[in-house]
Parts: sequence; C-alpha cells; structure tokens
Amino acid sequence: MLSVLDLAGSDARTEEDIFTGVSQSMPLGRVYGGQVLAQSLVAAARTTPADRHVHSMHGYFLRPGDSAKGITFAVDRIHDGRSFSTRRTQAYQEGVPIFSMIGSFQDEDPGINHQAPMPEGVPAPDELPDIESHLHGLHPMSKRLFTDRPVDLRHVPSPIYLTVEGERTPSQAVWMKVRRPIPDSPAIHRAALAYLSDLTIQESILRAHGIAWATRGLKVASLDHAMWYHRFGRVDEWMLYVQESPSARGGRGLATGRVYSHDGSLLASVAQEIMVRVPEAG
Repeated sequence: MLSVLDLAGSDARTEEDIFTGVSQSMPLGRVYGGQVLAQSLVAAARTTPADRHVHSMHGYFLRPGDSAKGITFAVDRIHDGRSFSTRRTQAYQEGVPIFSMIGSFQDEDPGINHQAPMPEGVPAPDELPDIESHLHGLHPMSKRLFTDRPVDLRHVPSPIYLTVEGERTPSQAVWMKVRRPIPDSPAIHRAALAYLSDLTIQESILRAHGIAWATRGLKVASLDHAMWYHRFGRVDEWMLYVQESPSARGGRGLATGRVYSHDGSLLASVAQEIMVRVPEAG
C-alpha cells in the first residue's frame, strides 16, 4: 500500500503539477477504487502547504482502470485562501480520465466540538475471527482478493463473501486497520484511510437483500465517493467502520459510514453510491 502511495513527481511549485503512480496487482485486473482515491489525495497534498490537511473530498469513478498500467495524476490549484486550499485531481490512463476528485485542505483551527457517539455493545476486534476464517471453500484466485490486502478486517456480525448470515438488514460494522505500522505522517494516514474506506461500504446495500459477493453474475461498481475528515487517527490501530444504506433503487444504492477510533473518537464520515446489478433468479 505504501509503495503505491509513493507517487513520482516533483514537490516544486511549478505551472503543472503532474505525478505518476503504479497499481497493486489485482486478480481481476481492475484498479481498486480505494487505491486511486488515496493516490489522488496524495497528489493534491503535494501541492498544498505542509500545515494544511484534507478535510473533505468528493470524487467520481469515470472508467474502470487497468491495474497493469501506470496512472498519471494532474492537479489543478483551484484556490488558496487564508485557511483553506482547494485542489482538483484528475487520474488518467493512456490519456483517458478514469477518476476525478475535488479536495479541500485546511489549517488546524480551534472551534466548537461535538460528535455522534460510537455505538455501544459492538464486540471488540480480538473477539472476532479474522478474514481467513471465513474463506474456506473459496477458489484460490478469488481468495487472493482478500488475503493479499494490506488490511485486517473483522466484520460484525459476519462477512458476506460467500453467504449472508443472519438478518437481512441494511447495516453492519467492520473493525479495520492496516497490518503493519506505517510512518507518522498525517497526510499518509489520511490517504490510507481513504484507501480503507472503499473496501466494505457497499456491503450494507448487499446485506439488506441477502446478496453475497460470490453471487454468480453480480455486478457492482462504485460511482462516486465523498469523505469528510473530522479528527486525526492512526490507520495502523483498530478503527470501527459503522455502515448503513438508506436507499437502493433503479440499479443504484447509497451507503453511508462513520469511522471511529478504538477509543470512540469520530475520525471521518463517508458516503458512496454504487451501481448494483443482480442476475434474474432462475
């Protein structure tokens, strides 16, 4: 994960801010959406003052990317004010845009402070089985989609990889963290949180209808992604990702999420709309 976030390109303030990056190898050959989200944030952050950090981003997935090809990131410096900087990042492959994002960066300022509390009664991560415990019987190629990730995930109540167990409800929670310690840089932790935020948020939509990822003929694609950063938190420590879906209709579903630190601080809020196509029964 850290290697794909280490974009090539100058930090110098030039007329054009162009950066290049590579993708993680993916079994199905498509760029993971959370990866291009994180890389776009890294590119934008390279052009902002060091003491300003992203507080919100809004992105659109325009085309599927090819994980075997490099990605070019072009950053536009839209605005620099007294407290905020706004940047637009466009991600390209072979001259064609695959992702577009606008992000806003802010100085650390004092002000009013409140948050929604973390849900009570959620089992601790060490009380839950790890990913590998839920993958028995999965084809080795499909299994790589989960085991090759740099992320540890623990689902509440359980994953929906092969089957959907329990009540069909449009909500779930997921404990998550990267598997190894990463550098202290706040920019890297915020980018890594964007990477993690795209992994499971779609599942609240699928769980509501009893649809497992392994459903033959299922097609899911992220359409857009919005994220608001409230407080700093480390992604190499356990975080609770609380997710729910308020609506699905017309082949699209909306999912929202809140990310809490292990001690209950609200770190970020997330919203994503997806395209979901389910094969006809029978």
